[in-house]
Amino acid sequence: MFTAGEDLGSETSSLDNDIFFEVLKRVDPVTLATVSCANSEIRKLSEDEVLWEKFCNERWPSTKDPSVRALINEVGGFRKLYAKCYPLIISNEHLAVRDVHGYGMDGSEDDKGGEEGFQFSPSDLISLVDVVHGEKCIFTKTIHGIPEADAFPRWFSSSPFRIDLLRSPEEEDERGQEEQAPVMIAHGLPSIVSFDRERKHGKFWKALLDDVRVSWITINKRTKEMASLSSWRPLGGSQQWPRDGDFLVRFGSVLPSHRSCFCSTVHCNIVMKCRLINTDVGETVNLKLRLTELSLQLQDMGGVHMHVNGKESLVILRTALRCPRSRLHEEVLSSYNQYLKVHTERKERKTQQEGRLDTAVIVSGTGVFMFICSFIIWLVPKLRASGPANSGSRASVHPLLLEGIKGALIQSLLLP
Repeated sequence: MFTAGEDLGSETSSLDNDIFFEVLKRVDPVTLATVSCANSEIRKLSEDEVLWEKFCNERWPSTKDPSVRALINEVGGFRKLYAKCYPLIISNEHLAVRDVHGYGMDGSEDDKGGEEGFQFSPSDLISLVDVVHGEKCIFTKTIHGIPEADAFPRWFSSSPFRIDLLRSPEEEDERGQEEQAPVMIAHGLPSIVSFDRERKHGKFWKALLDDVRVSWITINKRTKEMASLSSWRPLGGSQQWPRDGDFLVRFGSVLPSHRSCFCSTVHCNIVMKCRLINTDVGETVNLKLRLTELSLQLQDMGGVHMHVNGKESLVILRTALRCPRSRLHEEVLSSYNQYLKVHTERKERKTQQEGRLDTAVIVSGTGVFMFICSFIIWLVPKLRASGPANSGSRASVHPLLLEGIKGALIQSLLLP
């Protein structure tokens, strides 16, 4: 039987826990993880799923969906989701181009990995995609499986792997679709008084890179593995100013590749395209952006095809869900910059090789042409000198031979 003092102490402890729990709701996840080391009571409070559901909802608005919430509870809960998907994927693979003998050949380890990777089908994968500008969510979507993968398995296995969530207005018009892509109203961005000035200073472009964020979480329902394929901030992009005022922003990560790929790593390239609309308002430009494209591709840096096919992509995604993670965005940027460096060096070497090949072809063609010219110069006087001495049908052969040589010479000049 409890005494009055024990009851009062229990009520005070319960009250303190309630107050402390409300305090924990207002801290960020990093602070929460730090204070959880203080004692067992705080650790118990910090592991409450309510807290981590709040953190996940704030960072990934797609987790607010009831069906997604049920899925997350099935695969381990919101605390596991945040622990696995907040850090960024870091590939431990040494970035290198495979030699000619290794490229395109399946090793024994990769064969085993491929067989294990195909124990799940594309329908086992679920992707949570969110686009956030500033503090406002402008687009969110949950993808069950991989579009058209199960309906057309042979086509999926051999075709380049690509997931398109949005189509440009031109593609919608061609397909006769009325569905409108999401529109982002860019509050707080600097005004564009002149496109010429924007091309020079890029003030609007820099503000867009600072404020926009794309997250792409992939979950394997069967193995309960999960990872974020995107980066916290843009890895790069470009301003495209033909007449529409298009912006292209790149997110993504560098993943370990399959044995059949040209390079030891592949680039998970997440591309977002925006377009300025309703620009003519007085002397300034109304800052509205329309989201025209959002896609994901796995890109190899060499070989005949730059894009990885669906069969290889499943194995790569399976490996990515088990990759080590890091909370340092600088490591992701370093890995991506190293990938770009190797890619650029390879393109330069390829350009140099093609240049040397073109030079060799030109030199060889010039040599053949000079030889033909020299032969004709040597042969024509001989034929003219021997022409009168011959009679009948023999004399008529020489003009035909001359015409044939002239025709061959003209044809050689016309060939590229």
